[in-house]
Amino acid sequence: MNEELNRDTQHPFRLAPSSLDAKLYLPLRRNGAQAGRNFLMTCATRLLILLVVSLGALFVDARGAWQTVGDVRSYTRVPDGVVLTLSSGARARVTFVTPEVVRVRLAPRGRFEDDFSYALTSERRAGVRAQVRDLDRATINVWVEGGASLRILRRPFLLTVYDNRGRAVVEDDPARPAAFDPATDAVESSKLRPETETYYGFGEKAFAGISRHTQQLVMWNTDTYGYPVGLDPIYQSIGFFIALRHENGEGRAYGLFQDNTHRAYFDMGKTAPERYTFGAQGGELNYYVFTGGGERTPRRILGDYTELTGRTPLPPLWALGYQQSRWSYTPEARVREIARRFRAERIPADVIYLDIDYMDGFRVFTWDKTRFPDPARMISDLRREGFRVVTIVDPGIKVDESYTVYTDGRARGLFTKTAGGDELRARVWPGICAFPDFTNPRAREWFGSLYRTLLDDGVAGFWNDMNEPATFLSEETPKPDIYHHPGKTFPIDAQHDGDGHPGSHARYHNVYGLLMARATFEGLRRLDAERRPLVITRAGYAGVQRYSAVWTGDNVATWEHLALTIPMLTNLGVSGVPLVGADVGGFSRSPSPELYTRWLQAAALTPFLRTHTEAGSKDQEPWSYGDDYTRINRRSIELRYQLLPYLYTLFHEHTQTGAPVMRPLWFEYPSDTRTYLLDDQYLVGRDLLVAPVLQEGQRRRRVYFPRGDAWVDWWTGQRYEGGTDADIEAPLERLPLFARVGAVVATQETVQHTAEMARRPISLTLVDGGTTQDAQIYQDEGDGYGHLRGRFSLVRVRQTPNEIHLAQNAPTNSAPDPAASARRVATVELLGLTERPREVRVNGRTARDISFDRETRRLKFAVEQAAMSVVNIAR
Repeated sequence: MNEELNRDTQHPFRLAPSSLDAKLYLPLRRNGAQAGRNFLMTCATRLLILLVVSLGALFVDARGAWQTVGDVRSYTRVPDGVVLTLSSGARARVTFVTPEVVRVRLAPRGRFEDDFSYALTSERRAGVRAQVRDLDRATINVWVEGGASLRILRRPFLLTVYDNRGRAVVEDDPARPAAFDPATDAVESSKLRPETETYYGFGEKAFAGISRHTQQLVMWNTDTYGYPVGLDPIYQSIGFFIALRHENGEGRAYGLFQDNTHRAYFDMGKTAPERYTFGAQGGELNYYVFTGGGERTPRRILGDYTELTGRTPLPPLWALGYQQSRWSYTPEARVREIARRFRAERIPADVIYLDIDYMDGFRVFTWDKTRFPDPARMISDLRREGFRVVTIVDPGIKVDESYTVYTDGRARGLFTKTAGGDELRARVWPGICAFPDFTNPRAREWFGSLYRTLLDDGVAGFWNDMNEPATFLSEETPKPDIYHHPGKTFPIDAQHDGDGHPGSHARYHNVYGLLMARATFEGLRRLDAERRPLVITRAGYAGVQRYSAVWTGDNVATWEHLALTIPMLTNLGVSGVPLVGADVGGFSRSPSPELYTRWLQAAALTPFLRTHTEAGSKDQEPWSYGDDYTRINRRSIELRYQLLPYLYTLFHEHTQTGAPVMRPLWFEYPSDTRTYLLDDQYLVGRDLLVAPVLQEGQRRRRVYFPRGDAWVDWWTGQRYEGGTDADIEAPLERLPLFARVGAVVATQETVQHTAEMARRPISLTLVDGGTTQDAQIYQDEGDGYGHLRGRFSLVRVRQTPNEIHLAQNAPTNSAPDPAASARRVATVELLGLTERPREVRVNGRTARDISFDRETRRLKFAVEQAAMSVVNIAR
């Protein structure tokens, strides 16, 4: 009995500030006589809870004693919930953000912090009025009419959240009530866990496998060059997850978001499979439960989460094109040669990157005029060839009395301070540097204004790196140089403004990268109000999607890292971040020709597509591996450009619903348990299924088709029923790609860059399926903000078994301007037909230019340029 209790009450993952080692906390059992007195004073039911709590309530280690928050002594009603005073001196506030979203705050010292969050949007929300009922002074019920409900047990304080159908969503573990450490201000909560519940999200994690069940995760942004699979933490900290479990034949989801910027942790059933635990080393316990309404779908959960933390605005269309980078393309002649070669090889591309060597001694916002004597002219020439230029900008500002960026920032008092109030200095690429305090709004505005010179030179986008924040170890720093060496970032006692909420770096470390991206994005919006910014960040926190794209940092040129991209990117997507990608081919080391080709193929339809590699590596351009590989790589990039109208529509969908562009299969098929652990396939939107080859030498792979829809091979037209597996031919030159039966996918002819798209019509590929389905294709000018003023168009499609209704530039409630970059639909393709139809009529007339390819099962025909078209198919 004692061994069982000791195992079950071991503490799951409390981290000391100076260590990443997991620590186990042994229970301190209370005096047996006191337990006997409790028995005499309470009823039998309550005794059972008290005995469990008494055995697991207190935990000790070298840092001090943990204690539970205790019983509810009293409570006060507030309009949206209740505020409770607890016997430990702590206070809890349990409220409704919306009828389906519950917020829980726990202040261990009894005083709530200012209600301030960098993760949440600044939009005002209508208040929710909650109902409260006290039952027998043992339980407090709180609910919203038609929404979720709460049950609060008084002795001890335990919380259960129910959905609007009365089904339990999240339930405190009575064996592990909420607790805190008075010595360190650490806080945590434990929830009961069905052992088959799976978990997704948590931002950027380098774990193999797609689900995070039975894993421990740490939130502490860290520069981890060449990180191995399984290393944690790495660059991003997003404490949001979606839970999924299968009950009564359907998948039910909920979400939880811990909004605490200190070093935080999650133990998702690793220490004890019957519970999961989360907490942080300081601040309040502050979390949100997303109940998901009656449907409890992942789509609803993510929609509610992104309603709270924001969504990515439409990126400029060019940012969805292919992007080429290395450390570093220099000098100017090399950059021009890269651009020339892309056009000579007829490989589509839109962006060339300049890494740190374009700068004068790595001083940000400068040019090395030896390597780049006339950057404005170079960028202008590249722009005429259809290329944009993106430059890297780091946070470290060289301490140099002749460098006006440094002297101006110092004079304004905008740099991060040490604990003693001096200017914090550390070594990065330029040498000794100072660092803007991005938690200071004046520093953000100042830093954002510095982009003026690069914008004036024609730079189109900006790449924020080293913003975990990362610093270099000195010769005097104790070694070894481990991945999570504390000397690789600011001292945790460094001081920040915190937008008027001053605090240490221990509190604000995880938001430094988020706020650098915010400073960049907001500065670009002020400096150039007519163009959409492209900002890319390596570090971030929840809400980073409002300002920036994200890439997965310094990955490695291995097959293992190629396979890792799917769980990493899909989990980022369901963490609310849609514009995500991984460096194609791997950043560290050099890939083989086959690895690069398969990687580019696998990444061709990921939201953000960039090749990037480190200094000293071999050439890593699409033509670097010989003519045969060049041909295949060209085809992979061409596929992306052919599908750009579809991808752009998905980004518009995200702005409306929060849905990711790149999706795990369970997101659309939560009732199919086969999808819960599937980590080598992904969806692009709802309609395309990608099953890339992830193993060396493989030319055939097993593909699972999720239950609920049938699928058609994009290349052969072969149909596969949902809920089945098939062995698919996967020659080196072809990406296994499938379209959902009933789908409408917008495509276009291959272009060399996105600026050519405006002059080309679009085509619609409809997957023949014999059911009625609706779809729409979104179009706008591809940049600027006319779409927010109604300058966009929609192509609406209804597909029935033998008819297609096509409405081009259909009006919407936003009263769009039908002339706003409305590319007409010129052709329609039907995919998956086994026989040529007897006749195809468009608006009553026989269709023109009909072709049928029996081998690929595609029927193609022209449609008239008309506001409305009806296609009749006689089979």
